[in-house]
Amino acid sequence: MSDTAAAAANGHETGYGSKGYRTYVLLALMVVYTLNFIDRNLIGVLAEPIITTFNLSDTQFGLLASWPFAIFYAVMGLPIAMAADRFNRVNIIVICIVLWSVMTALCGIAAGFITLMLFRIGVAVGEAGCTPPANSIIGDYYPAKNRATALGIYSMGVTLGGVLAYLFGGPLAELSGPTFGAWLDGIGVGFLFSGIDWQNVEGWRIAFVVIGLPGVLIGALLWFTVKEPPRGYSDPPDAQKLQKASTKETLQELASKPSFWWMSAGAALVAFVGYGLFTFQIPFLIREHGLGVREASINFGAPLSALAAVGTFLGGYLTDKFSHRFKTAVAMIPAIGLLLAVPLYIFAFYATNLTIVFIVWGIAAICHYAYLGAQYNIGQGVVSARSRATAIAILLIIVSIIGNGIGPQFVGIMSDVFTGINLSDEGLSASICAARDGLSEAQLASCAEGRSAGLKQSISVTTLWFVVAAFCFWMSSRYLEQDMVAKVETA
Repeated sequence: MSDTAAAAANGHETGYGSKGYRTYVLLALMVVYTLNFIDRNLIGVLAEPIITTFNLSDTQFGLLASWPFAIFYAVMGLPIAMAADRFNRVNIIVICIVLWSVMTALCGIAAGFITLMLFRIGVAVGEAGCTPPANSIIGDYYPAKNRATALGIYSMGVTLGGVLAYLFGGPLAELSGPTFGAWLDGIGVGFLFSGIDWQNVEGWRIAFVVIGLPGVLIGALLWFTVKEPPRGYSDPPDAQKLQKASTKETLQELASKPSFWWMSAGAALVAFVGYGLFTFQIPFLIREHGLGVREASINFGAPLSALAAVGTFLGGYLTDKFSHRFKTAVAMIPAIGLLLAVPLYIFAFYATNLTIVFIVWGIAAICHYAYLGAQYNIGQGVVSARSRATAIAILLIIVSIIGNGIGPQFVGIMSDVFTGINLSDEGLSASICAARDGLSEAQLASCAEGRSAGLKQSISVTTLWFVVAAFCFWMSSRYLEQDMVAKVETA
């Protein structure tokens, strides 16, 4: 038997390529996923200055960050995933990176609410083509026994993207146009932008452009360095290795897998809460604790996202560690983490000491994000190799519509509702506060307090949905052993 044939025969044990190259591919895909979430989450970091520029209510901003993005993300996700089950997955990812990066940069020139929404829809279309093919590629590079850890590392892109969005977006949001223009002159490229009146350029616009465009270079690097693996390479020899699966066939395969649907419901509810909290995290810190965008982003947003990344990795690690003894660990670990996160988050929202807020919020984030690797592990683990990308796309459609599509909008609406109730107790209203005409200092203070309390009440109520999500993951665990295609061998 040739070396190549022997490697293929042992692929289900060793994975595709050398250990070093597999690691490079995994890290490269994690970088892509990180970039995906930098560009996706940047709007949340820049929320308060955007709200100020366009004079938006929380409901309007929630709309900007929710279902228009989610619908196009969901609609485009399935056909792109079907293409990924048939064509070169690396090429598909590269094209999508370039698209969403350019659209992110264009957000910086938005003339108003509608144009900003249209560019955000463009970001959604591009980002829809990232995760399904990436998960499929990882499934072919790594054998079943190592996939949970690999997918946990890949999934760190969600939280790492948040970290970098805060680290770069926050400082750039407070950067003045003239300062940035002078910096461009200082490095000798200012002449390329001689037609721009930097005096009227706001920091949040600079952030979108500066953060968006580097994605084009990342796409080029991926194009030249990542190899397309054979489909099903790392699956057991007796696993089905058909090259194509229609959406109908994938749905038929999933129809007998209740663990998938319970997990999808749980993941969707977690995303519902997560997207809602992230979208309004910076506005909450600004309104409740009086922080600036830069301070809130660097001192709180970035480190909290880093701790969430720890939770993502820890979830994958604990799954691999305990799955040999507890075959349902991949679903039970997220369930336990979500139940612990509820009281921790609510305590953090109402605490007044910023140090305590940070510590408790950080612990809550670790517990919260332990679910991410699980959703992908179960999502691709219950179907054959030919259907992985499509199965993940179906999962992401559910997660996107319920999570990204409803979560931010729900928080925004509830914030305005609670704000209205709080203001009415003071004889005020949102419209009166927005106009500011003739209001005393005490009334202006009441407006600010009512707005802050309304958002705090909204995110606290939203967090309670974690309880239902935990129940869904527990229900998934009851069917998991019978549904998994790639079994974890017991020690």
